[in-house]
Amino acid sequence: MIKISEFQVKDIVNTLDGKRLGNVGDIDINLLTGRINSITVGAGNMLSFLNKEEEIVIPWNKIKMIGEDVILVEYRQ
Repeated sequence: MIKISEFQVKDIVNTLDGKRLGNVGDIDINLLTGRINSITVGAGNMLSFLNKEEEIVIPWNKIKMIGEDVILVEYRQ
């Protein structure tokens, strides 16, 4: 099991191009099932919360691996 606070400090890396996308800014949870639908990745800077256009929503099925320090995702723009 992983705590949300531990989840938020991991770097998000795109497996398609190796680029760092940022960190988990928010998590969308289905309250009926208790499952995570998606994660929202901020742009990686302090101003990302002011500009919603910089957020990236990654569906849960696009998360390929959750490691100790990194979350690998498959993200196509």
